[in-house]
Amino acid sequence: MFEQIVEALKRRGFEVETAATKQEALALVMKEAESAQSVGWGGSESVKEIGARARLVESGKEIRDHQLECDLFLLSANALTADGRIVNIDGTGNRVAASICGPKRVVYVIGRNKIVDGGVDEAIARIRRCACPPNAKRLGKRTPCGLAGACVGGEGCDSPDRMCKVTAVFDRKPTGISAKVILVDEDLGY
Repeated sequence: MFEQIVEALKRRGFEVETAATKQEALALVMKEAESAQSVGWGGSESVKEIGARARLVESGKEIRDHQLECDLFLLSANALTADGRIVNIDGTGNRVAASICGPKRVVYVIGRNKIVDGGVDEAIARIRRCACPPNAKRLGKRTPCGLAGACVGGEGCDSPDRMCKVTAVFDRKPTGISAKVILVDEDLGY
């Protein structure tokens, strides 16, 4: 399945590498970070799970919450469609904004569990089912999905703290940035 997605992502302008394990993914991230003085982190559980944040701190890299001003921005995707579209939903938009413009280099670390067989509608359904509820709980948000453990209405949710305020679908790599996707053959994040 990775072969088709690798080709689809390349057609959409992304550089792509694959990793069989979290350890291989970490090695690829650390190689990307060699020339970066500052690294932005989009709050990604996937990046945290492979150990990249801790390793970057140990190696003396400056970790920035001001992602728009970093040399390298690390994040994941909430979903990746079979035809290579990256889909992210944010509550504040900081991660989405930094993945579009600002950093010199953007690297996505995406686990196999984020891949959907269908298109954007299936990706959004996956995010509302698998990503927003646990992320709301992790962040202590008192949203309906965080309290119930499942999306309770999508567009019908009117919570001011809702997780799904900003939706970005990357049909192609944005102009003016350098971007790579590292596909990991393990489940990572939500």
